[in-house]
Amino acid sequence: MAHPHNEAIAKMPASNLIGIIEESKMTYVRENLSIFLHESHIKLLKQVKKHEKPHHKKIRIKQFEKAKKDDLFNLHLGMYLKRYQKLEKQGLIEINLQPENGLEYDCKLTAKGIETLDEIDNLESEWEEIVGITEQDMEVLKNLALNSFEISYNHKKNKGFIF
Repeated sequence: MAHPHNEAIAKMPASNLIGIIEESKMTYVRENLSIFLHESHIKLLKQVKKHEKPHHKKIRIKQFEKAKKDDLFNLHLGMYLKRYQKLEKQGLIEINLQPENGLEYDCKLTAKGIETLDEIDNLESEWEEIVGITEQDMEVLKNLALNSFEISYNHKKNKGFIF
């Protein structure tokens, strides 16, 4: 018997298909992760890792300098800190509220955070095997990602990397 959603999926635009795939991956990771994390917390934890890189830290320092001129800066700062504090309460990151690098605050992964990201990476790899992503699929996805990257990069660039 054919899957009941075959016809509906066959008619979907690419953006809907991408959404279904991302939801599936995130559902698999969340269901199998040893700790409870909301989808937004998983993404934020990955961002902390990305922001630890020296190149990204330099960009963030420039962003903070520009953002401080905005009237809503303190409101946004508080909202962002609240999100990070949830990860800190779980022992995944440490927040430094007085870094000496030009940032208003800085975050770094703890050992538990690093272990959790490793677990997420492993679960994402398992998911890729379960759904049957092939080398050929990977080449198509890489090409799509490269073509897509310019849109978001140009947007960020036009906004002065404050978004």
